[in-house]
Amino acid sequence: MPMSARTDVSTDARVSETPVIHAVQPAELRSVLRKGLADFEAKPTHGVFLTLIYLLIALFAALFGLGENFLPLLFPLVGGLALVGPLAACGLYELSRRRELGQDYSWYHVFDVAKAPSRWGIAAMGVILAALFVAWLMTAELLYGMFFAERAPADVTAMMRQIFMTSAGVQLLITGTLVGFVYSVVVYMATVVSLPMMMQQKTSLGRAVVTSLRVVKTNWQTMVTWYLMVVGLVLLASLPLFVGLGLVVPILGHATWHLYRRSVTVP
Repeated sequence: MPMSARTDVSTDARVSETPVIHAVQPAELRSVLRKGLADFEAKPTHGVFLTLIYLLIALFAALFGLGENFLPLLFPLVGGLALVGPLAACGLYELSRRRELGQDYSWYHVFDVAKAPSRWGIAAMGVILAALFVAWLMTAELLYGMFFAERAPADVTAMMRQIFMTSAGVQLLITGTLVGFVYSVVVYMATVVSLPMMMQQKTSLGRAVVTSLRVVKTNWQTMVTWYLMVVGLVLLASLPLFVGLGLVVPILGHATWHLYRRSVTVP
């Protein structure tokens, strides 16, 4: 399969060219995961991502928990990290890109996002994802208020009983999961290809998002399978106090780069 590799020289003319979308079968996701694992083993970045994950949790806990009971937003906060996760994965795309080209891929190159050919498009997407994250937290807070009014739990144990052992809690869990699913699907469809594409070449945000949507439409079975795999692995990795995310997130990030490379070629 022909692959186009980014060079340091990007032309404005390239922006107007229509990317070629390739068919990718669900069975090929095994190879994608293997390549993602190989990239991770070549340059483990779990320490960096584990630190970032905990810093994000602590930051938003401080922002939204100041002066009020933060517990009702705990689960939405953790789940909402998936909405901004694609932006954090841009550094992983850069490491995979550099390794593919035989260039140095030391871990600090994850911060080369600031030098990406379409860095302003990436920044704009970051603003959009941050806005969606805040909107999700506001939605979650609204839903909690609808089901429990002012009955905020006193501690984590009380919150678990409130959510899992009351009819209102089960209804909240189902409703919140469905609403969160809509948020995550929108973000996934818009970013699964657009962000790695903007890391690789000079392009506009609109063109990158349209390309991402085209890939999802063309390979809907494969992309649905990949979405479910990502969600499932992230959920499993979150169980032991989120420690597993430091391993799973980098591997999935590297693998997403290789999925993009199989899916899209720029003439």
